[in-house]
Order: sequence, then structure tokens, then C-alpha cells
Amino acid sequence: MKISQLTHSEEVLMRIMWKLKSAPLKEILAAYPEPKPHQNTVSTFVKILTEKKFLSVVKEGRIFRYEVAVPRNSYRLFLLQNLLAGYFENSGDELIKTLTENGLWDSEENSSLPREKEVKEENAVGDFINEITGKKKQDKKEKKKKKKKNK
Repeated sequence: MKISQLTHSEEVLMRIMWKLKSAPLKEILAAYPEPKPHQNTVSTFVKILTEKKFLSVVKEGRIFRYEVAVPRNSYRLFLLQNLLAGYFENSGDELIKTLTENGLWDSEENSSLPREKEVKEENAVGDFINEITGKKKQDKKEKKKKKKKNK
């Protein structure tokens, strides 16, 4: 699924939908903070988010219920990747360095994160497991079974 950047107004609506998970238009309007936008405005944003595949539509009788199609964590990861690519040369270290220099990163929080060496070891184990149980292994087994059947 391809995720695209949302406008501010679309993001406000999606934040409401991430809290509600599923709701008809009236419930979405009720959840909006004051000053509430006009119903037509919200309806237009819902339509746009449906076209962008952030929301899905379920018809219940005469009412349309809108459900979240893109989870909040997926969109947050998308934004973080764009931030890293656009401003920090795809380097998490550069991001942390900037946060630390500006007093936005606490060294106590930093100590609770896994170290780079530990992450590399986990990746090596994961790669080894994927290699053993990977698709190539399954393909070889299937080929052997077909050869046995043909004999």
C-alpha cells in the first residue's frame, strides 16, 4: 500500500478517525474540536481520504460507516522516513545528534535504547533464520516432491 503525505486538515480528520477507528459522518463531526467545520467540508475531506485509501467505506443500511485503512503507526513511520530522508541524509544518528544538541533528547532515554552492536547481532540472527526457512528452501522441497510424483 502506498502512503502519501496528508494536508493539515486531512491529518486532523485522520487523528479523529484513529481515535474512533470506525464511525459514520455524524460521529466524526461530533468528535471535531470547536470551531467545528461545516458538514460539507468534513464530507469532502472524508471523500478525499477514501480516494487516497486512508479510509474505507462500509454501507450499513442507508448510512455509510468510515473505517481506518492506514494505521496510525504506518503513517507515523512514513513521516519519520520522509523526515530522515529530507533533513538528515537518512541517518538516525544525525537526527539524535540534532535532538541532543538542542536539548530535546535526554541522555537517560538514550541509555535505554538498544546499542548498535545488539541490533546488528539481532539482524544477523534474523537473516540466518530467513536463509534457513526462506523461499528457496521451500522451492527446493516442492521440486523434489514433483520429481517423486513424476517417477
